[in-house]
Amino acid sequence: MDDLLSQDELSALLGGGDLPAPPDLSAEDSQVLDEVAGVFSSSENNVFGMLSGKDVHVRLGETVTVSQVEFKEKFPEEPFVFRATFGGFDDIPLTFVVEKRGALTLADLMMGGTGNDAPEDAGEIYLNAAQEGLSQVVGSAFTSLSGLLGGKRLMPENTSSALETAEWKIFPSLGDDGKLWGNTTEVEIEGLAPFSMWISIPLDSAKAIAEVIHGVMGTKETPAAQPAQASVGASAPAGGGVPSFASPPPASSSRGAQQPGTMVDVRPAEFTPLVSKGPSQGASKIDLIADIPVRVTVELGKTRKNVSDILALTTGSVIELDKMAGEAVDVLVNGKLIAKGEVVVIDENFGVRITEVVTASRAYAM
Repeated sequence: MDDLLSQDELSALLGGGDLPAPPDLSAEDSQVLDEVAGVFSSSENNVFGMLSGKDVHVRLGETVTVSQVEFKEKFPEEPFVFRATFGGFDDIPLTFVVEKRGALTLADLMMGGTGNDAPEDAGEIYLNAAQEGLSQVVGSAFTSLSGLLGGKRLMPENTSSALETAEWKIFPSLGDDGKLWGNTTEVEIEGLAPFSMWISIPLDSAKAIAEVIHGVMGTKETPAAQPAQASVGASAPAGGGVPSFASPPPASSSRGAQQPGTMVDVRPAEFTPLVSKGPSQGASKIDLIADIPVRVTVELGKTRKNVSDILALTTGSVIELDKMAGEAVDVLVNGKLIAKGEVVVIDENFGVRITEVVTASRAYAM
């Protein structure tokens, strides 16, 4: 029945006009890719909420299939562009575009800030932190997509990022008229200014993703000779029912009317045993931010002075601090007390020998 002409096509032929151009995506593929867009927006919500500790609302915007040039017109000037590939699925390319303000907000959250202290200009440290934050978003989304894609082991690979200021392309391998699938989201973090994000995948690759999900969900009739995994450049065949992600298609009540369906591999779920682990249990999370520099400050002491006392300072003036001679100095990381130590001299430089590591509860009490 898929080869029959639609009413619009019949009207065009009878009227002597041209046939309408076929859509870039079938209705079924569009619905599947809307689900994919929802997975990425959910990951943005989860990661930003975890980093900020605040309420986060991510609103899913429009989903389009347009040329590179048309999609790029939606972006602001000097956007932050993050690129990665679907490791484990034909290295399908993926591009995230974020407003510069949003990228700096994400970087500040990654570095332990509140999102309000982001600088006007993005240095290398902040760009690296923003890239690491988006890697977490993509990694979280890939984990969710793994089930839809039949258990593929997905992970972000070939990651890179940059603030684009000159002529650039979303996908350098595609021409200006090359088609892509894209989606827009609006991110609003409690107490911070909202910002926009865009995600895009080459259209042929998006069709390949939809085709595999169709096969896994059993929402399209697939010939027996067709491989389970579509190639990146393959197009999704037309026809088939509308996919439902809530439940599998209902079985027919008549045995004689049943049609042979796609073979599904069903097996018991296997879970990793719960065992207690030592201090290395959180190493995987720490590794995500291990390369981000932090500011270490050694505080010899402090005191309070009136403005008049400060104005009266001259060369040779002495300021008395609140610490006794020989008392341990404070070691702070990004303004947070983490240890105490004694001042030493290493060659011609001062140093600090750690004598006490401050616990979290004691640090907060101070």
